[in-house]
This record gives sequence, C-alpha cells and structure tokens, in this order.
Amino acid sequence: MSETLAMAVVGVGHFGRYHAQKIARMPGVRLAAVADLDGARAAAIVEELKAEGAAPEVVTDHRELLGRVDAVSVVVPTLSHVDIALEFIESGADVLVEKPIANDVESGRRLVDAARRHGRILQVGHLERFSGVAEALRGALNRPLFIDSVRIGPFRPRGTDVSVILDLMIHDLDLILSLVEAPILSVDAAGAPVFSEREDIASARLKFGNGCIANITASRISLKTERRMRIFQPDAYISVDFEKRTIRTVRKGTGASPFPGVPPVAIAERDYSEGDPLEREMAAFVAAVRERREPVVSGEDGLRALDAAIQVTDALRGHAAFVEQVARELSDPAAAS
Repeated sequence: MSETLAMAVVGVGHFGRYHAQKIARMPGVRLAAVADLDGARAAAIVEELKAEGAAPEVVTDHRELLGRVDAVSVVVPTLSHVDIALEFIESGADVLVEKPIANDVESGRRLVDAARRHGRILQVGHLERFSGVAEALRGALNRPLFIDSVRIGPFRPRGTDVSVILDLMIHDLDLILSLVEAPILSVDAAGAPVFSEREDIASARLKFGNGCIANITASRISLKTERRMRIFQPDAYISVDFEKRTIRTVRKGTGASPFPGVPPVAIAERDYSEGDPLEREMAAFVAAVRERREPVVSGEDGLRALDAAIQVTDALRGHAAFVEQVARELSDPAAAS
C-alpha cells in the first residue's frame, strides 16, 4: 500500500455525499473516484469537492475501479451491499459498507467470510458507535438489568427501501448488543407500515442470556424527534439523551435523600463528546486499514446486529399474523370452531 491511501465512494446519494466530503478532507488519503449510476449527480459532487482541492474521477460503473483503489466506502441501497462489496474485496480492496451489512444473514456471512479469506478489512457503518456515548456508557455499566430505548423522528422518503427496523432500530440493537454482551434468548415485537410499504413503526422486547431485558421503540412517522436510552442496573439508573448529548446517573451513595425515607443518592450529569461521528467512523476505518487490525465495528458485529433485526422482524410478522387470525375468528365465530 502506498503512503497515500487511494479511496473511492460507491453511491453518492444523500449519505454517500457526506462520505465523499469526509474522505476528501482526510490527511494521507486521496479520494480517487466517486461512482454512481447517476453520472450527473456524481459530477455535481466532484464540482463541490474541487473547492477543497480534490479531483476524483467520475464513473457510472463501479467495476471500472476494481483493482485501482486501496479502499472503498459502499453507500448504495442495502440490496446491493454484498455484491458490490464482494467485488472490491476480491479485487484486493478494504471495504467500509453502510449498515445494515446485508439484507439477510446468509448474504452477510458470505461477505464476512470473503473478507477473512482475502485478508481484507471489513467495517460496517453503525454510526452510533462513534457518537461518544458507547465509550461513556461502558465506564458506567455494571450488569444492566433493563434497558429502554426510544428513537423516533418525522417521515422522510429516504431510507424506505427497508423497514424502520433495518433503517433506525438497528442502530440501537447494535449499541445494546455491544453493551450487554450476551446472546438473545427471545424476542416479542409489534409494528405496522403507515406511510410506506414496509414497517414505519415498531416496538420490540428482547430477553438476553444474562437476564437483561431491553425494550426498543423506533418510529419514522412521529411529529417530533426523540432519541433516548434508559438503563437500570443494581446500583444505578442511567439516562442518555442523544439529542442533548447528556448522560445522567442516579446512583445509591452518600448524597442527599431526594424524599423522606428514601436512601441517599448521588446524582451526576455530564456531557459526552460527540464531535463528528461520521468523521470518527472514517478515521477509524482508515486506521484499521493502515494498521491491519480489527475495525471498531467488524463484519461480525454487523452480522449480530442484522441477525437481531431479523429476529425482531420475524417476531413482528408473527404477531401480525396472530392479530389477523384473532380478527377473523371474532368476525366469524364459526370459523374458530
């Protein structure tokens, strides 16, 4: 590998555009090319980047770049993740692929196995791991017993090629899996499509092998934006506000008693540093490529998050079928007998 890392971005839609911007500004990295089926869109991105001294090549077929770049960021619709990432891995490039890693676990496993077989770095774009909250929480956790997570926002047509589970909830699934570090034993879920053809709102309850329970709600049809997580453990209650970037911890201790007859507690609130999560993600990927080490969010991590999301989806569909069956029986008692 040369001293300057040659990178490309495949897919420069809404989010891929930001990938191209971050790469173009990174020291020791050259944005060699941007690829998009819409050549005019790719050319427009390049025009924007010229002001920053970048002059990437524009291609409409990503295969023109195989064997010509050291690393690539794949920011295309989920259905195309595996095929495109596989081509680059087999051509000798390291790959950052946006979340979810794939549409199904089997396809994702093919990608992970190929990266291992070819000795390539594979990182999955679970951005929440780079927000600063994961690191801040790990230092405060002690056997979490219950986690309540809410991630809701207004409807946007972008991202509706997948359900809200793969679009939004998977962020919290990945973060919770990294914090709990135990297998999922059971999943209950409910949800519904409202504005799109796929589920736009969903709620899931996960039970983990260490006894922890997690309730996770995700919606892309809300009138407000809210991103919160509450964690209960034997010695403390921890509340995270992702919008305000604050963590409040209420811990049994030597502080003041909040109410008569209630044991004293120590209450602490602090900000956590978020910086630019995408910039951190890109920097972590480049560091993993240069040092040939496991990335912060590995292909295996991406697979675990995808598997959890599919378990939630299966549980949701099973619940929907049950509700329909009950409705039929109530409307036609004879059918029930």
